[in-house]
Amino acid sequence: MAVLWLSAALTAIAFSVALMVRGETERVATGEENVRAYYLAQGAIQRAILYMQWAPSAGQPDGSNPYFVTGQAQMLLNFPSGQAVVDVIPEAAKLDLNNADPVVLANLMMALGASPDQAQLIAAGIADWRQGNGPGQLTDFDQYYLSQSPSFHAPHASFQEVEELLNLQGMTPELFYGTWVRQGEGAESRLVPRVGVRNCVSVFGSLSSFDAGWVQPAVLAATGASADDIQAVLAFQQSSPVHSPQQLSEFTAQDPALASHLSLATHTIYTLRATARLRRPDGSYSDLTRTVSALVKLRPVGTEATFHILRWYDRG
Repeated sequence: MAVLWLSAALTAIAFSVALMVRGETERVATGEENVRAYYLAQGAIQRAILYMQWAPSAGQPDGSNPYFVTGQAQMLLNFPSGQAVVDVIPEAAKLDLNNADPVVLANLMMALGASPDQAQLIAAGIADWRQGNGPGQLTDFDQYYLSQSPSFHAPHASFQEVEELLNLQGMTPELFYGTWVRQGEGAESRLVPRVGVRNCVSVFGSLSSFDAGWVQPAVLAATGASADDIQAVLAFQQSSPVHSPQQLSEFTAQDPALASHLSLATHTIYTLRATARLRRPDGSYSDLTRTVSALVKLRPVGTEATFHILRWYDRG
C-alpha cells in the first residue's frame, strides 16, 4: 500500500511539473512572437516613411504610384517574416486642441458620448488649462488638480500632448481612448467600436477644414456639419481613397457648406499606425498582432534629416 501511495504521489507530481513546463513553454513562445511582431511593426513604420518620401519622384502619368498616393489611407506591406498594415492619418484630419473654441470642444465631447454636463466641464477645463493665469491665482480647476494624489499644477499654457487631457476633471479613459457601444435590439444587437477623443484632436490639427480621407464623423458634427453631410462623407471615404483635389471638388460641387469642412493637401505631419502579424512556416498568419504608432514630420528630400519622429507609441 505504501508503494502504491508513493507511486500515485510521484505520478501527480510528474503531471504537475509537466503541466507547468508546458505552460512556461507556451508563455515564452508567445513572448517571443510578441517581440518579433513588435519589431516587424517598427520596421513597417520605417518602410512607410521611405515610401512616402520616394512617392513624389515615382508618380506615373495616370496618377498611380508604386509607393504612396496622396490621400491613401493604408499601406499593405509584406515582409519575409510577416505582414503589416500601416494606417496613414494626417494630423490635419483632427481638430486643433490648442485653438478650438470651447463650444466646438463641448460639441465634440457630446458627439463622442459624453453627457452635456460632462462635455461642458471638459471643455471648460481645456480652456482653463491653456489660458494664462495671474501669479498666485488659483481657479476651481487648479483646486481640483491640487486635491489629486499626486497633486500637480496646471501649466496654463498650450497642450504639448493630447494625453494631457486625461488629467482633466470629467475626462474618462473610455471617452479618451474610445470604447464599444451596443447598436440595435434583440437578434440584431451587436457591439460596434466608438472612437475616442485622441482620434479627433491634435496639437497639430485644423480648425475648420479637415482632410477628407480621415476626418472622423464626430469632428464634422462638432464643427456644424449636418447628419446627411456626415453620412455622405463616410460613404465617400469608403468608396475609394481621396487622391486628387478634382475628385474632392466633384464630390462637394453641389454642397458649398460641406466643401468648407473638407480639404485635400500635401501634408507634412502624419500619424503612422502599423499593425503587424507574423507568418507561420505553413504560410498562414499568427493570431497575435502587435501595433505601434509614430507621429512623424516629413521634410523635403535633400535636407539633412528628411523626417523627424515627434512622438513614438509602443502600444499604438
